[in-house]
Amino acid sequence: MDPEFTVMLRPFLKYAGDQELTESSRLRDLGLDSMQAIELLFAVEDNFGVMIPDDKLVDSTFETVGGLWAEVAQLRREPS
Repeated sequence: MDPEFTVMLRPFLKYAGDQELTESSRLRDLGLDSMQAIELLFAVEDNFGVMIPDDKLVDSTFETVGGLWAEVAQLRREPS
């Protein structure tokens, strides 16, 4: 995972504290709620220059840190 990605995530995870964010860290367990998920979506798109398609805006995409990063990384590899 990109360290910049985990730094960007922290403000959205009120229960993360100083704990390490791993690929299996569950976003909801760390405090991400539905309103913050929308804000996080915009932050991800702005910071990483991607647009997450509607079919990826599902709970499973936002389940874990690694799951969300996998989507972002995939979108960054795809040609524009």
